[in-house]
Amino acid sequence: MTSDSAPAPPSGTPARRLRTDRGEFAVVDVPPADGVAARGTALLLPGYTGSKEDFAPVHTLLAARGYRTVAVDGRGQYQSDGPADDESVYAQAELARDVLAQAEALGTPVHLVGHSLGGQIARAAVLLDHSPFRSLTLVSSGPARISVSQEQRVKLLRDALAVMSMAECWEAILVMGPPEEVGGPARGAGGQEWLRSRWLGTRPAQLLATGRQLCDEPDRVAELAAVPLPFHVLSGERDDTWPVPDLDGMARRLRAHRTVVEGAEHSPAVDRPAPTADALAGFWDARRSG
Repeated sequence: MTSDSAPAPPSGTPARRLRTDRGEFAVVDVPPADGVAARGTALLLPGYTGSKEDFAPVHTLLAARGYRTVAVDGRGQYQSDGPADDESVYAQAELARDVLAQAEALGTPVHLVGHSLGGQIARAAVLLDHSPFRSLTLVSSGPARISVSQEQRVKLLRDALAVMSMAECWEAILVMGPPEEVGGPARGAGGQEWLRSRWLGTRPAQLLATGRQLCDEPDRVAELAAVPLPFHVLSGERDDTWPVPDLDGMARRLRAHRTVVEGAEHSPAVDRPAPTADALAGFWDARRSG
């Protein structure tokens, strides 16, 4: 992989379209490894400014443990269709209904994993209907709104999108500094040219609507704790988006299994794929997936 290429999925697993009763979504769908008994399916939701490729480092590792993993671009993210200007279709409840449709199309029940913004959308889906899911794992996704420092970055991005095209906004981000530090895309597994391509593929209305959600999200942990599902809170040992002590507290309130991946920050699947995959598969194994 060159520095400007997209994260490569495992051999033979190009992106495809997942057909649901709420439209088609771009996914990377990786089956269990040859000769390994199938133990379950996991639906993986990426974070803000992210995409399905953010899970590329863990697919093969989870396939070796017997898990089919399906990483999805949400509505308006990268290679999934969505309107450029209509924010209403990106309301959290609408995105949550998309997740329920994706799970149904895969064949339920599935393990649900959401990273950052994806975790909050996953939570909303579970609160609408928990029956399609075996478990919920929240990866670097906190109990309520994002930290003040991250909120400032998201607001900076929203202000820029109000007066600039996506291409103009990208160029402005590069002038200002590293994208992840000035409101642009978070650091991912691909090079800068690929990150630019993903940025230009994402719909501005999606970024505006979901950015607002990150800044306004209420604490729904007590509501989630009442849902009869096993929970897993996974994070790196450092996180600027939600302080790690807040993630610890959320795990206690949920009576959740807790994993802290040493040496990882906000994107454990990218920073430390092997221990992240091991933690995910270990949690699923303990819940007798099959």
